[in-house]
Amino acid sequence: MVVLSKQTTEQYAYIRHCNKTSAFSSTGIIPVVDLSKPEAKTLIVKACEEFGFFKVINHGVPMEAISKLESEAINFFSLPNNQKEKAGPPNPFGYGNKKIGENGDVGWVEYLLLKNNQDYNSMRLSVFGQTTDKFRNVLNDYICAVRKMGCEILELMAEGLNIEEKNVFSKLLMDKESDSLFRLNHYPPCPEMALDNKNGENLVGFGEHTDPQIISLLRSNNTSGLQICLKDRSWVSVPPDYNSFFINVGDSLQLSNVQYLGLVGDPQVMTNGRFRSVRHRVLANGFDSRLSMIYFGGPPLSEKIAPLPCLMKENEESLYKEFTWFEYKKSAYASRLADNRLGHFEIFSAS
Repeated sequence: MVVLSKQTTEQYAYIRHCNKTSAFSSTGIIPVVDLSKPEAKTLIVKACEEFGFFKVINHGVPMEAISKLESEAINFFSLPNNQKEKAGPPNPFGYGNKKIGENGDVGWVEYLLLKNNQDYNSMRLSVFGQTTDKFRNVLNDYICAVRKMGCEILELMAEGLNIEEKNVFSKLLMDKESDSLFRLNHYPPCPEMALDNKNGENLVGFGEHTDPQIISLLRSNNTSGLQICLKDRSWVSVPPDYNSFFINVGDSLQLSNVQYLGLVGDPQVMTNGRFRSVRHRVLANGFDSRLSMIYFGGPPLSEKIAPLPCLMKENEESLYKEFTWFEYKKSAYASRLADNRLGHFEIFSAS
């Protein structure tokens, strides 16, 4: 069993159990999209409007590529702490343990955050020694397959929105300057929580947040923990599915598609647009280890983030200042996880 350390869990945040957290498993409302079906484009748009989140099946990512990377990830996180720390400290890339970012967020998690750059990753992964090339090749095969799936989803999304330029979103991921990231998260079991949890509370593995990129493509093992926030502010648990992928709408895609007005610190939003980036979190498990692999599809740093003209209604004005992905990313990295990152770019009209 891999553990983070023998440090007490008192410094971490806890979430009290809520009756609504089993909604997905009990009612089956989680959107499921079969990418092989002709109705996929319609279901994707509907899911993005209602949840900013959905599950995809028949995704085309080879199980061999998934299994190989998962095996390599398990090997890495099973290394002694002093060896893993050679791949850190995160700047923000590299190996991190408990500390998430530079602004005070912590969680019951260890992670490996990597760039869309093989040479840079090779330096961080030198901890593998002679097997570095093997890990790099397995990682590259997985990322290529997942990025292809992501582009397919984004092109189906464009079709569902009746956008003439089918690759309007996917070309940003395929651009050689695409600022995409890859993250491996490991949430070790927490024996202290399992043995002494009289108050019915869960330890927070990764605090609530939205993803700033265009789209996030998540795959995890069969350990539960992921929760998303619905429009009514309730949190619901997402049943794990080893064979499927879960898709998050990111802030950049939300801004490309909608005019959005956020309430600071409030997961419920007032919107006159269509898509919403999903607020989500991960709770630690008392008995089982959770491993997740996430590809964050981002645009080039110089890309301007703004609503697409073809999706704007007549005489409709943007509620946001024009900014580049670099400017938004810089602001996001300077914020806490739960902050409303879009608030810095809103245009408030006097009325």
